[in-house]
Amino acid sequence: MNGKIIGGFLVLSALVAGAAMYYLQVYAFYRPVEVSSPAAAIRLVSLGGVQEAMLTSDFEAIDADSSPLRFRGCFVTPMTLAMLSETFETYEDPTPLNAPPWFGCFDAERIGADLETGAALAFLSEKNIHPGVDRVVAVYPDGRAYAWHQLNESAEK
Repeated sequence: MNGKIIGGFLVLSALVAGAAMYYLQVYAFYRPVEVSSPAAAIRLVSLGGVQEAMLTSDFEAIDADSSPLRFRGCFVTPMTLAMLSETFETYEDPTPLNAPPWFGCFDAERIGADLETGAALAFLSEKNIHPGVDRVVAVYPDGRAYAWHQLNESAEK
């Protein structure tokens, strides 16, 4: 009888701990980014090395203070790919990171595949937005655009 109680307690404790860890990873630390906040200002680095504001609308983003890599954003831009590629610095080896499943506008797997095939282009938004972390923006020909943070070469050493 005592073994069943102890075993049941251990199983219940494991289930509660697992549920708590899932909640903390997927929901707890994320917060929406307000359009008026500095984090919502999407900029691109020009070929001359100057940061310039990017025209955006329908901005939706999430971020968390627990990690500089948790930023994800979705928006629309009227800027064309031709103009962007002639004016701004492209980003080598863009790798979008997965967003929580409840943040439906950001599909890292699809964005990554489209970047590989050339269906979208990636640009440097901000170098070292946090130490060792860059903000990257991927833009599609129809104006859909996505932003995320990823480790840069200084963090990978």
